[in-house]
Amino acid sequence: MSDTLIPVTVLTGYLGAGKTTLLNRILSEQHGKKYAVIINEFGELGVDNDLVVDADEEVFEMNNGCICCTVRGDLIRIVGGLMKRQGAKGGRFDGIIIETTGLANPAPVAQTFFVDEGVKARTRLDAIVTVVDAKNLLARLADSSEAEEQVAFADVIVLNKTDLVTPEELDAVEARIRTINRFARIHRTTRSAVPIADVLDQGAFDLARVLEREPEFLENTEHEHNDDIASMSFEVQRPIDPEKFNQWIGTLLQEKGADLLRTKGILHYANESRRFAFQAVHMIADGDFIGPAAAGTPAHSKLVFIGRNLNRPQLRRGFEACQIAE
Repeated sequence: MSDTLIPVTVLTGYLGAGKTTLLNRILSEQHGKKYAVIINEFGELGVDNDLVVDADEEVFEMNNGCICCTVRGDLIRIVGGLMKRQGAKGGRFDGIIIETTGLANPAPVAQTFFVDEGVKARTRLDAIVTVVDAKNLLARLADSSEAEEQVAFADVIVLNKTDLVTPEELDAVEARIRTINRFARIHRTTRSAVPIADVLDQGAFDLARVLEREPEFLENTEHEHNDDIASMSFEVQRPIDPEKFNQWIGTLLQEKGADLLRTKGILHYANESRRFAFQAVHMIADGDFIGPAAAGTPAHSKLVFIGRNLNRPQLRRGFEACQIAE
């Protein structure tokens, strides 16, 4: 029976750990398999879908809610729809990958595949893969219950951004992980460069082990987030002046970086057909050009901030001032 069930990989990890980078590696590999991808974002505007590489896989996006809370019904409906298409010509796929928001507790997500009878009858939870940021994990464990839950429930841990810490710091981070989770396989990486065979088709999720840690796993449906964390999203219509944007965002990250857990955006620069994908974790920023927008898509720029003590009017004014003059 288990051979007929569709394997589901839950890809989790705190904000900016490298989940989308790992997802892109999976979708870019020549593994000969087709995956359905479900992406959940915490915010009004979706950005992650633009950051996923163009591939044959279908990507389903769920915004403005955490997958373990308000949009769980959407998850059940999407999975149910995928199951109905599985027997149709051209609709077959080899697995489902769910990338959760960085603020998700993976336990309620995993729970979905055991408590909903329709989902349970057609799928099996293969593994919870948690990507962690070697540089920031210890701080996140100190101030975020979600970060600890993501480590605790992991079957596979991708210990990412190892190039940003010393060998001694890396050993300390791994030792801290082991105090939370003795069983997960740990892979040390930079830019989420882990062999796909080490994260997919693991057959690693062990319900008995989870019930030993959390006996009420199948009954407890409550979940809370840190109330002080908010998401703010902004969209502008005119092209962005790259010099203005770099000056503004650089100053902002230096002054407010401690409160900015995650910043990400898709920018349309003036006189440039390609889009620019901007990402930052606290004060560390990165970015690169990605392909042009799809034909007929407005050349609008989107920017999302997730953090504490966010000033919406100030952020909006700053972003709007980065547009080229009318």
